[in-house]
Amino acid sequence: MFKQHWYLIAATFSGIFFGIMAGVFLILFHDLPQINSLKQFKPSSSTTVFSSDNKIITKFYIEKRFPVSIETIPQNLISALITIEDKNFYIHSGINLKAIFRAILYDIKAGEYKQGASTLTQQLAKTLFLSSEKSITRKIKEAFLALQIERRYTKNEILELYLNLIYLGSGAYGVEAASQTYFGKSVGDLTLAESALVAGLPKAPSIYSPIKNPDLAKKRRDIVLRQMLNAKVITVMEYNLAKSVKISLYPQKPEPKKAGYFIEYIKSRLKIQFDLQNIFSKGLNIYTTLDLNLQQVAENSIAKRMSQLELRMIKQGIDVSKAQCALIAIDVKTGGVLSMVGGKNFHKSSFNRAVLAKRQPGSAFKPFVYATAIIQEFSQYDKLMDAPLSYILDNNKTWQVNNFSKTFLGEITFRKALALSKNTPVVRLIKIIGPARVIEFAEKAGISSKLQPNLSLALGTSEVSLIELTASYIPFANMGIKTVPFSIIKITDSDSRIMYQNTIRKQSIMSRQNAAIITDMLKAVVLEGTGKNALVIQKDIAGKTGTTDNSKDALFIGFSPDIAVGVWVGNDDSTSLGKYETGAKAALPIWIDYMEHFLSIKPYQYFDIPDGTKMVYMNPDTGEITKEKTSRTVKTLIKIKGLK
Repeated sequence: MFKQHWYLIAATFSGIFFGIMAGVFLILFHDLPQINSLKQFKPSSSTTVFSSDNKIITKFYIEKRFPVSIETIPQNLISALITIEDKNFYIHSGINLKAIFRAILYDIKAGEYKQGASTLTQQLAKTLFLSSEKSITRKIKEAFLALQIERRYTKNEILELYLNLIYLGSGAYGVEAASQTYFGKSVGDLTLAESALVAGLPKAPSIYSPIKNPDLAKKRRDIVLRQMLNAKVITVMEYNLAKSVKISLYPQKPEPKKAGYFIEYIKSRLKIQFDLQNIFSKGLNIYTTLDLNLQQVAENSIAKRMSQLELRMIKQGIDVSKAQCALIAIDVKTGGVLSMVGGKNFHKSSFNRAVLAKRQPGSAFKPFVYATAIIQEFSQYDKLMDAPLSYILDNNKTWQVNNFSKTFLGEITFRKALALSKNTPVVRLIKIIGPARVIEFAEKAGISSKLQPNLSLALGTSEVSLIELTASYIPFANMGIKTVPFSIIKITDSDSRIMYQNTIRKQSIMSRQNAAIITDMLKAVVLEGTGKNALVIQKDIAGKTGTTDNSKDALFIGFSPDIAVGVWVGNDDSTSLGKYETGAKAALPIWIDYMEHFLSIKPYQYFDIPDGTKMVYMNPDTGEITKEKTSRTVKTLIKIKGLK
């Protein structure tokens, strides 16, 4: 009876003990992650941005990491890492009990948590699934996970994950990023000395970084080499040779940012459409519309021409610190942004004036007034009066409409009025057709900024961005079809599966005939008017100068059958660029440089002459049509009577 009583007591206490142990086990391990899908795990990696011809522009990343396969990693690096971090890696089952007991005794003696005794597998488990908290609970969880990882995955699979995940200082995650950061080469090209240096970093990456502490990095490297020698992984000769090598780091100068304004524009587009956390960390490929060669042409021209402008400004005693420039180039057929420059120097000012700045377009807005009139069955041989003009405003003040030239030509054709950028005729025209209709057409063409429905709208007094203004010229070049600008062609994942594909957006906003006539009128700007300097190109081109009051803004917006390019020059504080700094003088030279290069690598193309139109000879002063060419006539496109 007594015996049975003790059996009962023992059973009760055993049940309580195992219950407590089960509870502890449940508390410790109930929230541990599943590791069954570790093979499918992909570490955070950089996303690569490509130009239109598949050249790398830049890389986006949250952690600078470039995953590589275990086959790519040199054996010297693997041997060095195992020797210094976990010499029993290939024989243990995830944990090293001897090392753990030794560490516990050391910690008890020291009276604090000092030694970790973690194997590579435990370090991997901590990096993947746990925090860096120093506690017995975390160490138990870490050991349990390490055992599970070792049961399911090969040593090489564990090594590959570890070598791609581990932080190695100076912002580099994984051995490939470390190799590129410190030595400017791929991990597969590392020497023994370089491999030993990288292998010594996991213990304290910030302390042993050769960039921050080259002397400590060398001492740590030499310790790794000595351990490799002791483990007979390398020979005495290899040891002595590697130890004698001086640490030679890749120059740590920040690389000039390619197409900085375009890249920031891409980021803003991605932010609107996607989760940036996923975009920047999933190793995606972003294919863009940017042409790197054309981008370089644009940047070079801006550097050259802005220097020339600044010299002219200095001669007039004008401060040049606020002088800026912007350029946008768009593929007429697709809407793809080929080039984008938002300022003189991205590193000094990242504000993108091609996209974000709103400035008055001046006379560069006039084509929308004339286009609205042409749609309403006016013709470019119709006449307008170029004579003094004034209006009494609502506040009883008088608005005097002046020409830039301060002269008046009397009655002239639409064609000549636009070519010479006369102000009084176009104000008279908007008075006839109405600002509301002009605004309606401009918005259809692509102007999204708020336009004020007043007569001064004809002179470009409502502020717009350069990108929307340039895109709004596309229907003239593209047979009446508007194309919406875009910058990202597609995004693919690391397995080349398409995650996003751009759809080209087109819309017909005017007839092919009307578009051709406006284009012909804008050709007159180059052939006979304010854009004559562009005649050096000797190709079929068209465009319009723009200059605002007191030369605060200078623009040229123009196109060929393939491309529309807009250039703006001005001071950020909207002060004057200087006397006579017009669109033709300050902006057009940049446009010419860019277009000259673009058209030199393209076959010759002519603007559209559609059915229902014909070329005639016209006197631009009187509008008289003649059959023969004379010294007073110009070739002009008109509609055939009876056709709309």
